[in-house]
Amino acid sequence: MTILPLAYLPSVEYLWHLQQGGCIVDLGEHFVKRSERNRARILAPDGVMELTVPVQHANRPRQPMRDMLLDYSKRWQHQHWGALTACYKSAPYFDHYADRFAPFYHNEYRFLVDYNLQLLDALCTSLHLPMPTLSERYVEAAPEDRDLRDKHRKGPALIAEPYVQVFSDRMPFMANLSAVDLLFAEGPGSVSVLTRCRQGS
Repeated sequence: MTILPLAYLPSVEYLWHLQQGGCIVDLGEHFVKRSERNRARILAPDGVMELTVPVQHANRPRQPMRDMLLDYSKRWQHQHWGALTACYKSAPYFDHYADRFAPFYHNEYRFLVDYNLQLLDALCTSLHLPMPTLSERYVEAAPEDRDLRDKHRKGPALIAEPYVQVFSDRMPFMANLSAVDLLFAEGPGSVSVLTRCRQGS
């Protein structure tokens, strides 16, 4: 079994694990600051850009992930959609999928968990990937499980299959960005790219 955190616009590696099957997303864990739970990496003209979803009381220790409230005191939705549009408007499949993702940057959600889950569902639906099993309680990892909740984990990384990224004419391939980077570049062909990725030794 592979145990995953619930991520914001999760990475290509995250979706690769979903494609392999046997995944469970832990909704019972504690929120971890500066992690994929509320951060995503996209490709901008000058390199990798991080998008961070603000949450309330992020500095409180041991906050349950399912209780994290979104913070709308800043216009982060407008900023994120502006960044996605500016970075990917020239990508081959951006226009095809834009209407599927735009509502997430115009409608308000109360909880980070609900927001991330519905975004994950939109990604999985777009790529015909299975949604993972969800656990409301903290998942105790068995020795044979692959636990990917710890950002400092050790273990083999995914060897990515390169694809033509939106700024490939000016910079080298950047591996393991948000899966939207792959989706907007490859569209339906994204699944084939995921299939050609493999776990490192």
